[in-house]
Amino acid sequence: MKTLKLRPGKERSLQRRHPWVFDSAIEKGNGDPGETVRVESHDGRFLAWASCSPASKIRARIWSFDEAQRIDAAFLAGRVQRAVAARGLFELQSDGVRLVHGEADGLPGLIVDRYGDTLVAQFLSAGAERWKSVLVDALLAATGLSRFYERSDASGREREGLKPVTGWLRGDGATEHVIREHGWRLSLDVATGHKTGFYLDQRDSRQRFAEMARHRRFRRVLNCFCYTGGFTVAALAGLKAADAVEGAELTSIDSSLPALERARANLALNGFEGAKAQFIDADVNASLRRFLDEGRTFDAIVLDPPKFAPTVAHAERAARAYKDINRLGLKLLAPGGVLLTFSCSGGIGADLFHKIVASAGIDAGVDGFISERLGAAPDHPMTIEFPEGEYLKGLVVVRKP
Repeated sequence: MKTLKLRPGKERSLQRRHPWVFDSAIEKGNGDPGETVRVESHDGRFLAWASCSPASKIRARIWSFDEAQRIDAAFLAGRVQRAVAARGLFELQSDGVRLVHGEADGLPGLIVDRYGDTLVAQFLSAGAERWKSVLVDALLAATGLSRFYERSDASGREREGLKPVTGWLRGDGATEHVIREHGWRLSLDVATGHKTGFYLDQRDSRQRFAEMARHRRFRRVLNCFCYTGGFTVAALAGLKAADAVEGAELTSIDSSLPALERARANLALNGFEGAKAQFIDADVNASLRRFLDEGRTFDAIVLDPPKFAPTVAHAERAARAYKDINRLGLKLLAPGGVLLTFSCSGGIGADLFHKIVASAGIDAGVDGFISERLGAAPDHPMTIEFPEGEYLKGLVVVRKP
């Protein structure tokens, strides 16, 4: 068994059960991609078993802190079974579910979502890649399914020295799906959609937006970076429950025409084809500036941009981008209006995001109440040992009248 020996003092994070070892913490030792290695302190004490990623800044990802543990197929099958069983603890109101959430489930670098009868996975670390076949078999056994699609085309693969890979691993057939979410339906394509096909992490925030629409009866709704229209459908569902669809105006913006076409189809799928809804294929920032020039305002705005900061190193540049769109959004928000603003960047913490939005409000000359904090749905868990798992942060800002 190969060994990674840490520099003096670098064992403290592992003693707190943090699941990563950075290259700068290692004094000596290495391993092949995905190989299980023993991690030791400077004085030779056992710390953990880990998978080695020799091409990555995250040089090792922890499998277990138990010295007696054997890292084999049975160990991984047990982790998979535990992760799948844990989803039964939550009332998710959907047949689109995150079954494995990487480090939070003790399976670093592995993301698995279920869409109806199909599993879709991202193998994002050298360790997950090395054990791919074992993990696929374990997941199919734990779920009783037979269709498994791979979407290992995220940028994280490059940082692990891995090439992008997509396609069927088990079974075949159509890649289009329609999932049930709360009281509505949403279509997706696991082969071409973002991530594994859809943003399941925003499930509860979409439901919360529907509740706000029902209670507040929004008349003018703006959904920025709308992707396939999940928040637009949610707003209309809430307005329908309040018998307030007629007269409401919904504007959805994205720079992807295929996404907008699916968004329009999702409205029709839920019986909203007659709603007054506009879909704009354009840059969001330019559109917000144009709306300001036109003197437009909105009762509700959603800002759900893509990841601006994949790592902490990108935080400063990302902070400027987040501030700019929030400044524009707050200026467009009518008095008493509601802004749902999000960051899915792991390099932007919750405190920093709050400060960015506050600074945007000052520059916009707008004051507001933070009425709620939002995060990923519970099938995307964050553990107490791994705060970096809180990648999705959201604020509900109500502009003061």
